Amino acid sequence: MSIDEIKNLKSEFLEYLEIEKNRSQLTIRNYDHYLDRFLDWAMVRDPEDITSDLVRKFRLYLNRYKDDKGRNLKKATQDYYVIALRGFLKYLAKQDIKTLASEKVELGKSEEREVEFLELEEVRRLILAVKGNKISDLRDRAILELLFSTGLRVSELSGLDRDSINLKSGEFSIRGKGGKIRLVFISDSAKNAIINYIKKRKDIDSALFVNIKKPAKVNNNEKTKSSKNVCSLRLTPRSIQRIVKKYAIKAGIIKKVTPHTLRHSFATDLLMNGADIRSVQSMLGHSSITTTQIYTHITNRHLKDIHKKFHSKNNK
Repeated sequence: MSIDEIKNLKSEFLEYLEIEKNRSQLTIRNYDHYLDRFLDWAMVRDPEDITSDLVRKFRLYLNRYKDDKGRNLKKATQDYYVIALRGFLKYLAKQDIKTLASEKVELGKSEEREVEFLELEEVRRLILAVKGNKISDLRDRAILELLFSTGLRVSELSGLDRDSINLKSGEFSIRGKGGKIRLVFISDSAKNAIINYIKKRKDIDSALFVNIKKPAKVNNNEKTKSSKNVCSLRLTPRSIQRIVKKYAIKAGIIKKVTPHTLRHSFATDLLMNGADIRSVQSMLGHSSITTTQIYTHITNRHLKDIHKKFHSKNNK
């Protein structure tokens, strides 16, 4: 078998992920990158050449790798390479192709994830940083309100259509990672922000959040249809990230604030106010409770702060 043949097997694996496993295009692109790097480094010509020792050396290579700026790969990133390789090996085994058993490739001990979130007062400052009643202001306020109200991923928010949300019931279904559908609820303030934004819309674009085009310049001050604000093109996740960052700066928040920060803030707010972790798992769309448990570290620290502040207060 040649290098080209093993890369063909990799391509078949990626097609399998897309068709059988319903993985997103982003996941498939990432797996393609991770596996290409392994195959280019290992120069294996046959799946049988993939051994435990080879995988160990590859992991050592990843751990010692430095980019152009002298930075090491994060442990989480190193794990993504191993997860992709393990998935590829499992696929090969299903095709009765002899190779290293995927069970023999174990993930290293992960570092405890740092979760950045906003306190409720910071969330208020962030939303209040949106001033004015232009259509762009109303849109941005609706984005911030909806992110905190629902804990949506930025890709999920970007993909919303106008008819996605039932504003009467204040809830809607969203298709998240792995094609899983979950029910999402919105607060009254988020609902009102969306209503105010949609009322101002004059276009017929189906997307909920769109770019706002500036009025077109016309000669002799003629007012034409093209001179009005026209909404077109769905906002991309990157554009939404820029909007969130813009208002975090305006609000004077020194933390790095992203749409995912608001997702973390949504989860921690629920837990700190007594929600059980299983309910939070369901609302976030996590397939594993282990993923949701990262937030317990935050709430535990919060409880410690409360204990320190209020316990034996009279003895001080």
